Amino acid sequence: MSNVKFTSEHEWLRLDGQLITVGITDYAQSHLGDLVYVQLPDSETSYSEGQEVAVIESVKTAGGISMPFDGKVVEVNAALNDEPGLVNEDPLGAGWFFKMTVADTGVLNSLMDEAAYKDFIAKLG
Repeated sequence: MSNVKFTSEHEWLRLDGQLITVGITDYAQSHLGDLVYVQLPDSETSYSEGQEVAVIESVKTAGGISMPFDGKVVEVNAALNDEPGLVNEDPLGAGWFFKMTVADTGVLNSLMDEAAYKDFIAKLG
């Protein structure tokens, strides 16, 4: 998973060519509990870094997914509309939320790699 990076908000980003796929980590989904609803962002829409682009609701709580960088959402995982539990079942695979493009994929270098993320969550207790 060397092409996967992680944010301190427990999102993962996987670079594939010029596309970045975004989802939440296994750590995040396990703390949220069973997801019951996902509101996906609008496809073909540009968002600013930090702007909330998706809403997730679980049996425990509700939360949001923020845009990790300025960019454009080019595809959403429509399967989550009917099966939000995919995020719990396969957070790093079938449970992805959206794909985006950015002007410079080098922005991913500012994020944590897998080892750094594991250290980060270990410190959370």
